[in-house]
Amino acid sequence: MEKEINNIQKVESFVKAFNDFKKEISKVIVGQEDVVNQVLISVFSNGHCLLVGVPGLAKTLLVQTIANVLGLKFNRIQFTPDLMPSDIIGTEILDESKNFKFIKGPLFANVVLADEINRTPPKTQSALLECMQERSVTSAGEKYILDAPFFVLATQNPIEQEGTYPLPEAQLDRFMFNVVLDYPNYDEELMIVKMTSSINKVNLDNIMSADDIINYQKLVNSIPINDNVLEYAVKLVSKTRPNSLHSTEYVNDYIDWGAGPRASQYIVLAAKCHALINGKYSPDIEDVKSIAKPILRHRIVKNYKAESQGLTVDDIIDNIL
Repeated sequence: MEKEINNIQKVESFVKAFNDFKKEISKVIVGQEDVVNQVLISVFSNGHCLLVGVPGLAKTLLVQTIANVLGLKFNRIQFTPDLMPSDIIGTEILDESKNFKFIKGPLFANVVLADEINRTPPKTQSALLECMQERSVTSAGEKYILDAPFFVLATQNPIEQEGTYPLPEAQLDRFMFNVVLDYPNYDEELMIVKMTSSINKVNLDNIMSADDIINYQKLVNSIPINDNVLEYAVKLVSKTRPNSLHSTEYVNDYIDWGAGPRASQYIVLAAKCHALINGKYSPDIEDVKSIAKPILRHRIVKNYKAESQGLTVDDIIDNIL
């Protein structure tokens, strides 16, 4: 009984912290509620997030605001065609004693903004693989553990493809969410222009510490999930794989490659967090459906037939759901 009361208090504390977090972010970011929810779910699920949108939609500002509200160490890396792996990981130099000394790069932070991640060559993109999966960096055979919590929040411009390098599938799979940002509506745009064309300065409060985030991540992991919901989530991912046990004729016709097991893991974790922020103590099928699209959309490769018929990956996911 005491354990149950303790769990209820933890959930109530998490819901309050989440809502306070969103309220603080809304001082700077107007609208984009689904986007903010998805980014915060990835943070509390210990995942990384890819933000895709045209210029001027406050992708970078959103990441900076989240880092400020969390009070964590934040580094921004502007990805460019001439960026080298050592520019982000760090490099070894000879010190005064003629010994090699490792100088840490900008990856050694709690929140790393990888701005326009697709502007750098695959060699540099691949430098992120180890840190995103294992939360560590290897240089000259020496392994360095990154501070917890650690998130990579990356931005990408979907329209300007000149001078860009498509993210390899292994890199995309490291991102928990692929969040698509859309234009604000008329009223939101009015509010944005009012806020940004005045001299009023917004002061952001730190809502939680690094230890708070780690504890909330443990809470999300500890939430129980019913077998039928777990089976639904795994079956949903399995359905995206053509010619598999659960695939439909529609999937076989339009998909070349489906999502891997990491998608199943992320869907379950994100469903748990989605349930928590809505005051539930265990996720249901609606929670799985709510977060399925941003988790699956960058893990499905459609074929030429889907391209020729003008089908988007989101259309295909809607059909599977």
